[in-house]
Amino acid sequence: MRTLFLQAPSFDGFDGGAGSRYQARREIQSFWYPTWLAQPAALVENSKLIDAPPHRTSLQEVLGQVRDYDLAVLHTSTPSFDSDVKVIEAMKATNPNLKVGLIGAKVAVQSNESLEQAPVVDFVARNEFDFTIKDVADGKPWSDIQGLSYRNGQGVIVHNEDRPVMHDMDTLPFVTPVYKRDLKMENYFIGYLKHPYISFYTGRGCKSRCTFCLWPQTVGGHRYRTRSVGHVIEEVRYILKAFPQMKELMFDDDTFTDDLPRAEAIARELGKLGVTWSCNAKANVPRETLKVLKDNGLRLLLVGYESGNQQILHNIKKGMRVEVAEKFTKDCHELGIKIHGTFILGLPGETQETIRETIAFATRINPHTIQVSLAAPYPGTFLYKQAMENGWLDEKNAELINGNGIQIAPLHYPGLSHTEIFTSVEDFYRKFYFRIPKIASIVGEMVTEPDMMKRRLREGVEFFRFLKERRGVAQAA
Repeated sequence: MRTLFLQAPSFDGFDGGAGSRYQARREIQSFWYPTWLAQPAALVENSKLIDAPPHRTSLQEVLGQVRDYDLAVLHTSTPSFDSDVKVIEAMKATNPNLKVGLIGAKVAVQSNESLEQAPVVDFVARNEFDFTIKDVADGKPWSDIQGLSYRNGQGVIVHNEDRPVMHDMDTLPFVTPVYKRDLKMENYFIGYLKHPYISFYTGRGCKSRCTFCLWPQTVGGHRYRTRSVGHVIEEVRYILKAFPQMKELMFDDDTFTDDLPRAEAIARELGKLGVTWSCNAKANVPRETLKVLKDNGLRLLLVGYESGNQQILHNIKKGMRVEVAEKFTKDCHELGIKIHGTFILGLPGETQETIRETIAFATRINPHTIQVSLAAPYPGTFLYKQAMENGWLDEKNAELINGNGIQIAPLHYPGLSHTEIFTSVEDFYRKFYFRIPKIASIVGEMVTEPDMMKRRLREGVEFFRFLKERRGVAQAA
């Protein structure tokens, strides 16, 4: 079937791609590559991928192309679901013969609810959906496709048996040729990565059991299933030829350092190729491994600290001690590895005191940059189950974003309101960045790296504009 893969137009600046752990607008405009769409697109011959948000592709531009296709597959999420359904309605009004399906964590765990809520959707592919979508595109009878939920000829919703989890990850084709064919790499920005960058996965799944984390609990699982070192390096060699302008490679695996010997082996091969690279890591990597990675091109680690309060880390099953995270960060500083630290406010056990404790922790360990998110109880996560059972999530504040795509604070606790959690984000940013040493560090970076001057000034304007918009949201609430 002539197949279109689509990340639909939605809120201006909305990041709904695979690497976006929280589908929302960012403080500075950021876009991850749509890897979850690119992977099945790589399996389907003569397909096309449209990633509308970073390319500013309008709905009208999408509709101008849908007559050329028999099948459309959209990546959706809990925050974007309603908006995505409206896009599908417009697509089917333009091409009534078009079959449309959805992929993503939302439909992986709420397949029946999603189909009931959106009669315009023909099918959803559950869990690990790559080969499920290939079977649909190849014209296989829907009743024979594992992992598929669909409407039959009588309009009845049918759920086929689950598709077995993939173990030989080398059977998946490279995603980066799809990037080269259909995407403009210069449109993908991440504030802490060099520009332009390329990101892709070398494995799926994460050993950690964090209660809030969406992908391991819905699609990837808790076993880290990896591509072979040779397979990864072969794709890197392709990238170096296809994207000579690339300044940084990002491995977007949930936790690239879950397999330390493999991480070291890949690093040594990257070192031979002279690649500058970054990855997601847990704050417990031993110093000897950090040195191997740094000596072979590692520039930055994306680290989920989440909180500086030990009890909250226990509550979310982070499997991390604060003192271990502090030593790891100190080792990174001494080795010259930059860190982008991510924190979450509003997790179970949060109080005004624990928020102050986390801000103090962040300023003390001093990662190069930070991101502060709000706890988001996505359906399918243990956090969502807890929130529903304990009354932390009420109907009035159940949405994860507002009408402009800004992340809101959906959870509340005794003694800590939605508004207090929401406004604490700006307080966190101000106390972390508005320190003389941090300001001096940023200015020094801008002076010594001319490419960063224009970029940081632009990001600064976006940052303050976003904070102003957030204040408007808080006042409206």
